Amino acid sequence: MHEPLTSLQNPKVKELIRWQAKSRQRIKDQVIIVEGIKENQLALQSGLHAQKFFVQEGLFHHQIQLPQKSIIYTVSSTVFERIAYRGTTGGIIGIYSAPNRQLEDFSWTAPSLFMVLESVEKPGNLGAVLRSADAAAATAVIICDPKTDIFNPNVVRSSLGTVFTTPVFTCTTQEWLEYAEKHAINNFATHLNADSVSLYSQNYTQNTAFILGTESTGLTDQWINQGHTIIKIPMQGSIDSLNVSNAAAICLFEAVRQREVGH
Repeated sequence: MHEPLTSLQNPKVKELIRWQAKSRQRIKDQVIIVEGIKENQLALQSGLHAQKFFVQEGLFHHQIQLPQKSIIYTVSSTVFERIAYRGTTGGIIGIYSAPNRQLEDFSWTAPSLFMVLESVEKPGNLGAVLRSADAAAATAVIICDPKTDIFNPNVVRSSLGTVFTTPVFTCTTQEWLEYAEKHAINNFATHLNADSVSLYSQNYTQNTAFILGTESTGLTDQWINQGHTIIKIPMQGSIDSLNVSNAAAICLFEAVRQREVGH
């Protein structure tokens, strides 16, 4: 245990603030910032390598067991208020090494259930999808052509740490198309056009991947013109679209329902 850090000018504190403010620096240094008791517990359970922890003196009471020989910095309440995103963190921020995950090395058991997001932009949406993926025990979440850092602190926070419980991979659209063909995964692209069929008309009891695009533009033509089954969620009201996280949850749990009842 190191001496308490009481100054915002401390180099360790300044480094953490810089990581929080600049995703480019965080990615370059290959670190993940994890704030909160539950979130750190899930990060540790997932096997991530913990580099160090910042804990607020008088607030963190070892509600979770930190690895032996951990580097732990205690900080004053004033410093912690500056480095924490929210007040309900239990007084702990962990710094972990970002994993280098390769989709080709991923091992899974059939029947699979993948959630594939194309060019997701908003960390909050990605976090919400990850929570649904965890609840549905999805095989993995795939981000094609990502426009946000999958370990952005906002993703970690909005996912409630489930970014660590479900494997997450990034790749190009073409790489996923090749992977799905190689592993006999059925792609179901969510898109509204003349060829769309109801989500509830298809069988998801085999290897399945749901493909969702951005809310603003939907899926690109690269997905639509591949001969995949194009599905839609039947809408009963006046609008014709849902938040991507809501759509993901509906698709995932239709697959869960089918697998529980045998389609």
